[in-house]
Amino acid sequence: MKKTLYLKFLLGYLIFGFFGFLVVSTFSSGMTTEHIKREKADDLYREALLISNSYAKELYNSEITLENATKQFDALSTYFDATIWIINPSGTIILDSSQPVDKDHPRIVEGFDAAITAGSTYTVGTFFDTFEDDVISVLAPITADFRVKGYVVIHYAMDELIAASNHIVNITYVTLLILFLLSLIILFFFTELVYRPLRKITAATEHYASGNYHYQLSVESTDEMGYLAATLAYMADELSRREDDQKKLVANISHDFRSPLTSIRGYLDAMLDGTIPPEMHEKYLGIVLNETERLTKLTNSLLTLNNLNTKGMILERTDFDINLVIKNTAASFEGTCKSKMIAIELVLTGDTLMVNGDIIKIQQVLYNLLDNAIKFSHHNSVIKIETTVKHNKVFISVKDSGIGIPKDSLKQIWDRFYKTDLSRGKDKKGTGLGLSITREIIRAHEENINVVSTEGVGTEFIFTLPRVEDDDD
Repeated sequence: MKKTLYLKFLLGYLIFGFFGFLVVSTFSSGMTTEHIKREKADDLYREALLISNSYAKELYNSEITLENATKQFDALSTYFDATIWIINPSGTIILDSSQPVDKDHPRIVEGFDAAITAGSTYTVGTFFDTFEDDVISVLAPITADFRVKGYVVIHYAMDELIAASNHIVNITYVTLLILFLLSLIILFFFTELVYRPLRKITAATEHYASGNYHYQLSVESTDEMGYLAATLAYMADELSRREDDQKKLVANISHDFRSPLTSIRGYLDAMLDGTIPPEMHEKYLGIVLNETERLTKLTNSLLTLNNLNTKGMILERTDFDINLVIKNTAASFEGTCKSKMIAIELVLTGDTLMVNGDIIKIQQVLYNLLDNAIKFSHHNSVIKIETTVKHNKVFISVKDSGIGIPKDSLKQIWDRFYKTDLSRGKDKKGTGLGLSITREIIRAHEENINVVSTEGVGTEFIFTLPRVEDDDD
């Protein structure tokens, strides 16, 4: 898997920064310049109107001399950092704050037209080729006796205005740069809180995919990323455990199949090569038949357990009398019990005791538990099957007085193919799958099964089923 997520995020971060500066340098710069130009023009136009209605009007009405007016205009020019003219409608410059006016040879603006600002308060350019560089110019008429006597014209250098605009844009650039650098904090948190844990999880998944379920994944976080890592580690542990179980299963199957097959082949070879004389064939064919029955039982148990796992234990639940099922199951072992001189004692609550469950599978549970009890009970002993009711549960107990289960084996008896050392010498035909099947069935019913055993004293298995109130209750 290519590790490009971080590069993509970093590339996106850089693209964001690039376009941020691009927008500032194009749209923001132009918009700032235009905004400053309009504000400056409005300010100059207002000043031009004030001048035309005061000093310029007084000059045309001969209320002040040209020299006094020039002084006032020079002061205003310095204050506004602009050039102020008074110009006749014909284009003759009467007063210029930037230089003295020669009365004998006055300057004339060729092609002057006051309508140059028509539709606006200002114009931008060289003002009829009067200036070498662009200026922003505003015109305010000077009226007297309802006639336009001249115009107040204020010129402001565009270089100054652009410089002011660039200063503001530069501040924007600096602000954007600071924000861009501060956003590195987001990149840092992404790296530490997302990318690094994700790298660890990715590396772990690669190990797990290759079969290395013992790879240690450690992400110290309490958020979703930590939960994902913990879940993945748990999954790996479960897969590792299942792999170990599978290896044990294969080893146990191989062992349990190899023993009867070796016995069958040995007896058959001995009969074929004459080691076993013909008159003994019937005896040893009986042994071979017993071994094939053992293989058949083992195969059927494996198929049963596999179906329980793959089909998710589909139950056909009905209400039935558990006492009747116990009686019928016990009756099926009558012959076996007689041969071993074992008695089955039934201590049942009531004539009928209704429970809910899959009657076929519960019969299998009782058969497996009773079969185990008979196998590991001594001759002339008693097996006790008892039903009791507590609240809404029925407790079914199967108790023998046999060899018992060692304390260190109690947790392992539910494992597939597991046999205690004591049972291996006593149970020659057992598959080690009966209790595994039993527990799967009880779990599918969402009930519990427990075992209490003392070595040399006996064993008791207790499982529960939900009680159903019958009409007689």
